[in-house]
Amino acid sequence: MERYTLFWILLCIILPIQAQQEIPYLQKQGSATQLIVDNTPFLVLGGELGNSSAASVEDIEHIFPKLQRMGLNTVLVPAYWDLTESAEGIYDFTLTDKVIRQAGENHLKVIFLWFGAWKNSMSCYAPLWFKQDYKKYPRARTKAGKPLEIASAFSENVYQADNRAFTQWLEHIASIDKEEGTVIMIQIQNEIGMLEDARDYSEEANRLFDSPVPRELTDYLQKNRKTLHPQMLEKWGAHGYKTNGNWQEIFGTDLYTDELFMAWHYARYVERMAQAARMIHNVPLFVNAAINSRGRKPGEYPSAGPLAHLIDIWHCAAPHIDFLAPDLYDDGFTDWTAQYKLHNNPLFIPEIRLADNNGVRVFYVFGEHDAIGFSPFSIEHGSDDSSSPLVKAYTCLRKLMPLLTKYQGQGLTNGLLFDQEYKERVLERDDLKIYARHYFTLPWDSRATDGSKWSEAGGLILQLGEYEYLLAGSGVVVEFEKGGENRVGRISLGEDGFATAGGGNMQEELWNEGFRIGIGSVDEIGIEEDGTFRYVRRLNGDQTHQGRHVRIPVDDFSILHIKLYEYR
Repeated sequence: MERYTLFWILLCIILPIQAQQEIPYLQKQGSATQLIVDNTPFLVLGGELGNSSAASVEDIEHIFPKLQRMGLNTVLVPAYWDLTESAEGIYDFTLTDKVIRQAGENHLKVIFLWFGAWKNSMSCYAPLWFKQDYKKYPRARTKAGKPLEIASAFSENVYQADNRAFTQWLEHIASIDKEEGTVIMIQIQNEIGMLEDARDYSEEANRLFDSPVPRELTDYLQKNRKTLHPQMLEKWGAHGYKTNGNWQEIFGTDLYTDELFMAWHYARYVERMAQAARMIHNVPLFVNAAINSRGRKPGEYPSAGPLAHLIDIWHCAAPHIDFLAPDLYDDGFTDWTAQYKLHNNPLFIPEIRLADNNGVRVFYVFGEHDAIGFSPFSIEHGSDDSSSPLVKAYTCLRKLMPLLTKYQGQGLTNGLLFDQEYKERVLERDDLKIYARHYFTLPWDSRATDGSKWSEAGGLILQLGEYEYLLAGSGVVVEFEKGGENRVGRISLGEDGFATAGGGNMQEELWNEGFRIGIGSVDEIGIEEDGTFRYVRRLNGDQTHQGRHVRIPVDDFSILHIKLYEYR
């Protein structure tokens, strides 16, 4: 009898632990942060629906099967406060239920985006009863006193109404989805930030702006001084690294001080929601940022949002948020991604402009930055044709996922991204130099010189072992050179091709006597779920320029297994 009792006690302990492990979570592997879904590392091959595309049951039913055909494994879906609580205190979860059900039927995971008090700075998704009662739920104000269509982050009533709806909605998700695990992350608010002015000038905001900077923040700055974002360190240092005083006394009198102040209070608001979420359904949480691009100043872009230069403010004020994520619509893709892949912030791209070059860019972010995921915006307007670049890219990356997640964070991958200006990248690994180039640089490709605009090309390269690599992507050419392959001079050749003392009209390079590197084999492969390779075909001859290089043509997406060898 005692043995049976002990068995049931152990069972009661183990089963809740197993159930808890099924809830998605983040874990570190080397320098990477991995999203764990169904107890397995998971890369988000995603797409975000347009703002109004999940506002009806019919739209959801129509769109989700297409997303599966596009090769997505995850869809990012708005959850609308105004449709969830159109009458105060009365909740309707019809759309949420439909999303989760349709996702399950189409083998998709879901990342919900809470469109609550703010969406792209504005309060357009707050319900009408909230908007109309502007005395109870006050607006942010400009310096001139103008009320804005932006709820004030300094109002406790605003927070209570927003958070009450959010927690009711999240409790519903927890009740229907804890076992299935369809919902893998939650974004709190959307592109939070101030417009017109860099901060709110409401009465309560002004009072707090003139009050001492919270000790919590100054202690954080002191403790993390060596690792602060360079702009944060410069801003604080320009005024003597003070730790006592109000916002202007510590950080100065300019728009960027206004932004720091506003970022603190936006982040504190979000932190309270995050703490509530952790108690209800403990999936990863993040916030997204509208980028401070094109030389705009705070207030011209959504000021004080979860921007890279404000990461220290957001980390201190909102420690229950797992990461800050950029929405990318401007030029300078590689620069923007580098700003958000930091030692204290993994890269996840919840929004990027829907375009044909998404197919190569997704390879780049997984290879270069160990990204958690990638998600073009308004994905339902993309093509589900099997020949479209994103469909081919996602199909290829699904095969690669077991290997990429195995090697993430170990410094064994690089991303490649090329266009007409950035044509080549040189990598050094062990004793090799790896020359990676745009496919159009091949001399026999007429597009190299005919004046046409080059399509973007890119991919990733993964080192599996000594002289063993994977290359995946589209439109890339790779050559390998051993570090000892140094040219030591030239000799002149006569007309007959033999060396002459007096010189001639031909030249031949001399090489040292060290080992050289050759391409032993190039195989196009598939990859099984357990990470083992499935041979497709051997590439040789014309496909490798008789062993000179490895290449994947533009518009093709494939995975190549490369073995090198030494010779003298």
